[in-house]
Amino acid sequence: MPPLTHFDEHGAARMVDVGGKGVTHRRARATAVITMLPQTLQLITDRQVAKGDVFEVARIAGILAAKRTGELIPLCHPLGLDSIEIDFSPMDASRVRIEATVSVHGRTGVEMEAMTAVSVAALTVYDMCKAVDRAMTIGPIQLEEKSGGKSGRYLRSPPDSSPQSGI
Repeated sequence: MPPLTHFDEHGAARMVDVGGKGVTHRRARATAVITMLPQTLQLITDRQVAKGDVFEVARIAGILAAKRTGELIPLCHPLGLDSIEIDFSPMDASRVRIEATVSVHGRTGVEMEAMTAVSVAALTVYDMCKAVDRAMTIGPIQLEEKSGGKSGRYLRSPPDSSPQSGI
């Protein structure tokens, strides 16, 4: 396992020096799932939530959050992002998958920006719908894919659907 880069040889926290890295096209895709009552999802899809169009407000919140990740996560570099896309897909009657794709031409990756985008988008859905459904849950939040940079491509493996023995 590679060493943690946000700590120096004495264990002090540091922002990684990316000045010597080459500029490459970097892209990351992350997802979050929000679970709610079927009636809540129906209100959202029918655009009947009193506060407005839930998915559009959450999309804007996610975009703004991705742009401000360097201000939220202490050791993240502030980045001038090239693009941010956020999509909402109902998975069934009570779950919505939120997906963010973020890209930049830069010296460091955008994984944190993509995960921040889906996290804040999910929290915004919760905030806009909490009056009718306080039992909503958020998770998992995860990196699905990243490309660019020295470490190359990462693609999350599909969940193992084979039965586990001994459990």
